[in-house]
Amino acid sequence: MVDKMTKHKIEVQGTEITIFEKEQKDYLSLTDIAKYRNSTAPADVIKNWMRARSTIEFLGLWERLNNPTFKLVEFDGFKNDAGSNYFVLSPKKWIETTKAIGIISKSGRYGGTYAHQDIAFEFASWISAEFKLYLLKEFQRLKQSEVEQKKLKWSVSRTLAKVNYLVHTAIKENLIPENISTFIGKYIYADEADLLNVALFGKTAKDWREENPDLKGNIRDYAALEQLVVLSNMESYNSELIKQQISAEERLVKLNKLAIGQMKIFIANKSIKKLGK
Repeated sequence: MVDKMTKHKIEVQGTEITIFEKEQKDYLSLTDIAKYRNSTAPADVIKNWMRARSTIEFLGLWERLNNPTFKLVEFDGFKNDAGSNYFVLSPKKWIETTKAIGIISKSGRYGGTYAHQDIAFEFASWISAEFKLYLLKEFQRLKQSEVEQKKLKWSVSRTLAKVNYLVHTAIKENLIPENISTFIGKYIYADEADLLNVALFGKTAKDWREENPDLKGNIRDYAALEQLVVLSNMESYNSELIKQQISAEERLVKLNKLAIGQMKIFIANKSIKKLGK
């Protein structure tokens, strides 16, 4: 159970305290807190704390407020015996008998006893009022740091999402060719190269030069890598269409359809890669 939690550590008066976050709730290591009082036998410190009637009453109240499956009958048995000379209670027995959730007992890696922050601070008060105040201070500092990090991550994520949206929109607007089948008659092209230009870019070389008088070279010099790949495929496809003696107007429609389909595939692949990061 504990291993699946998000782990943090803080240092309080030279004692390192492990904190686990589970379902947005913080559990502090009672074992680490107990080491402030007895570094060699922290488990005994916890057991001594749990012998007190006031401790059992506090734990029972916390469970009643937060745990609908808490076993009240079993709790009453512990409460009646608490404080007596023969009464001994371990965290594990408390959890197993009452189905408590405020305390977690774990063996192995990151083993020890952990408790919800409400309970952990109560235990720290029993250990030392001074230690509790320093623990609260460091804990609050940790939570404030987490809040600031979340704000930063949210801000960065929001900015990246906005940039990705703008880039993706720009790619769609500028790279995916228009469907020219409904107004094919307006295009006048001098050769096969121009036919490919119209199918992919939506304009002839002459149109592009008139729109960009300050640019050197030609329309293909400023094409995106994806457009050049599609253009190569279009040239091969056009050669096959010419062999079939298909008219220029029909070839233009077919080439335009090919260009649109292949550019959409490029756009889709880019989106998938972004999602997979």
